Amino acid sequence: MTSAKRRIVVLISGSGTNLQALIDALNTPALPNAEITLVLSNRKAAYGLTRATQANPPIPTAYLALQPFLKANSGKTREDYDTEVAKIVLKAKPDIVVLGGWMHILGENFLNVLEGKTKVKGEDEMAITRPVAMINLHPALPGQFDGANAIERAYEAFTQGKITKSGAMVHKVVKDVDRGEPVVVREITFEVGESLEQYETRLHAVEHEIIVQATKKVLDEVNLVSVSPFYCCPQS
Repeated sequence: MTSAKRRIVVLISGSGTNLQALIDALNTPALPNAEITLVLSNRKAAYGLTRATQANPPIPTAYLALQPFLKANSGKTREDYDTEVAKIVLKAKPDIVVLGGWMHILGENFLNVLEGKTKVKGEDEMAITRPVAMINLHPALPGQFDGANAIERAYEAFTQGKITKSGAMVHKVVKDVDRGEPVVVREITFEVGESLEQYETRLHAVEHEIIVQATKKVLDEVNLVSVSPFYCCPQS
């Protein structure tokens, strides 16, 4: 009997090259027995959404941006937005959520829902019987350049003679930005005379490798023999 495919939800904000790396790896030895059940973007024009719809078979997509959400829902907050993102993710019933270039810091509301600490109600009340794994790709080494513009900050530090190498990592998602437990880490040594663009090209090639490696590693850690992390109960 063939086991059920492992379910991946990918969150993006841009061109989706990391998403494409995952799509290309699906059901190969690099990422066996897996499917992407949803690609969610917080930018309407993100080309990653096109990549998803042009995949074979096409991957379902969703879009939800913070400012339009707040304008359309008077009195709602950033925390409400994070909860709404969590609801969209839960409907796709992921075994893992991969933040592959998602340019929005998700707060505790999102984490609490995905960790099963907070129930959410929609058409059905969905409860989680185990936390959903969540990983994030960050273009720096652990503890080196947390937060935004890590590539540019690392390159500037190199040009100032402060560092000779940087890198990229995939880490587990926690409340503190880019401070989760590293899953895969890859160092990249700067080359004398290379431009920021040249370094960035080398870095992105590494990112495309490690996001696949980390997704497989975490999925393999998930106890797929146990009951699915989701069950649905009709509202009373």
